[in-house]
Amino acid sequence: MKIAFLPIDNRPVCYTLPKLIVSVDESIEFYIPDRSLLGDLKKYADIEKLFEWLKNLPDDIDAMVLTLDTIAYGGLISSRRCPETFEEIKSRLDNLKEILKLKNCKIYAFSSIMRTSNNNYNEEEKEYWADWGKKIFEYSYNTHKTGSAVTTDVPKEILNDYLETRKRNFEINKIYLKWQNEGLFDTLIFSKDDCAEYGLNVKEAQELEKLGGFVKTGADEIPLSLLSRAIKGEVKICPLFIEPESINLISNYEDISVEKSVKNQIELAGCVISEKENADILLYVNNFKNRQGEIVMGISTENFDGEFAVPHKPYMIADVRFANGADNCFVDELFKNNLAEGNFYGYSGWNTTANTLGSLICAAKVKFLAKKYNAEVFKKLQLVRFLDDWAYQANVRQEFSYPDERNLDTKMKSFENILKKKLNIAGVNIRYIYPWERLFEVEIEFN
Repeated sequence: MKIAFLPIDNRPVCYTLPKLIVSVDESIEFYIPDRSLLGDLKKYADIEKLFEWLKNLPDDIDAMVLTLDTIAYGGLISSRRCPETFEEIKSRLDNLKEILKLKNCKIYAFSSIMRTSNNNYNEEEKEYWADWGKKIFEYSYNTHKTGSAVTTDVPKEILNDYLETRKRNFEINKIYLKWQNEGLFDTLIFSKDDCAEYGLNVKEAQELEKLGGFVKTGADEIPLSLLSRAIKGEVKICPLFIEPESINLISNYEDISVEKSVKNQIELAGCVISEKENADILLYVNNFKNRQGEIVMGISTENFDGEFAVPHKPYMIADVRFANGADNCFVDELFKNNLAEGNFYGYSGWNTTANTLGSLICAAKVKFLAKKYNAEVFKKLQLVRFLDDWAYQANVRQEFSYPDERNLDTKMKSFENILKKKLNIAGVNIRYIYPWERLFEVEIEFN
């Protein structure tokens, strides 16, 4: 199968993770643009060269996974900052449509609904967010909740810029919806990121749904969910919750229950929800009892305190007791088992519940349906996930106040040695990088 993949940006979870996942099946021919063409925290993607990449894809591509924000604005972060007008972006998209119409393949696409962050932190927003972010969030929340614009002390010119950017992006999303109705896309997803109960982003999501659009909570994992959907073949998955009495609780950064998030992710990935006896893969969800914890934010929760016995069927682990990192108690219990056995189909505790599920299910589906399975690549994939989600996010990250790659190598070594034994991996040298020069993400590079 030949699949083309246009990522959100150049972060490892958006770029190297998809490449590693598809490499588990050597029969998949994977086409992805050069990493240098994609955007990062501070720069936009090279849109003109990405157009060339799209035009030059082979004529016999089977499927294409498209992050529309990358072409429209230069990336997900750029979609909130990009100064271009609606007319300028629409002209670019008209060219994109003509290219896509010539491709004889199924197209799986997603576009974001512009988020409204509830903080005064402008690293991924416009400059004025540092002073007015919380106030803008309150305006957005209360305007939607009351049904009319509320009084705010946000300066008029700043509020108008925020509202105009929202309106521009919303109108662009309606263009994609028109393309969907014309049959251009096999699947079109609108992502709703960092959600609250109310907000202008939530209002836009509701309006898109009324127009026939499909809206999903999440963002960074959606290209992986669509990649999974593009890979044909039935996989029956049975979700099993470690805390079954708490499945109606809502995760941090999301607006739906853990149970609904799990079921939505299984279905979006093109898989089937099944009973345990009929399942191909069991999905164990290490969910939380009272509220989802988050180590880096100092939010505690009740840790896992039970036992975990490896089942006789294939199984995978979604560790969502904490956002942004693993549950150390659960990992300790998991490591009592042999993870090098063939029944192990993956672990993930990456960032949000949706991020964890989308990436985990995609990798498990690729392994289950692989026509030319590469066991060593799968081990490397699991090594990356445990090193990132467990070793770094849940442990080592807390020892740093700023990115320090030299000391990071030293701090990660003991975790690395444990994992190499658990996964039966030898002869692998690893280097750790802060790709965006911040603590939030780390890149595990094999030398």
